[in-house]
Amino acid sequence: MRIESPAFRSEEMIPVKYTCDGDDVSPALRWVEPPPNVKSYVLIMEDPDAPMGTFTHWILYNIQPNLSELPENIPKKPEVQGIGMQGVNDFGRVGYGGPCPPRTHPPHRYYFRLYALDSMLNLKPGASLNDVRRAMAGHVIAEAYVMGRYGRRR
Repeated sequence: MRIESPAFRSEEMIPVKYTCDGDDVSPALRWVEPPPNVKSYVLIMEDPDAPMGTFTHWILYNIQPNLSELPENIPKKPEVQGIGMQGVNDFGRVGYGGPCPPRTHPPHRYYFRLYALDSMLNLKPGASLNDVRRAMAGHVIAEAYVMGRYGRRR
């Protein structure tokens, strides 16, 4: 399985539009070559370079198994019809929270990790990262990521 974004190439800069300095909307993502028998997907976006440790920007789970892409600007609500459910990020909000590293830092890395699962997760909308990771345990059948970078002007 592979994942990519039409908004940026892997390991390149994420456009300002998708950050706290722009419109703060989620980028479009698409994936190919999923394993057979996928029952759902989970997408987790994290910044491992955050000053206090890994910072979670987006949790999207129970993504429908027939999907192979996500459109730009997923609504920031707990349940998105036809797509899936969203959890609470480390900003304390449901949905996508774009890159927003401290101005004093060099560019951070942002990983969009897609997990293919052999089940749906028995979780309500608005779950925490720990709840999602616990529910995913033992159900991941494939994993892929795309990484973008972003740094703010000093």
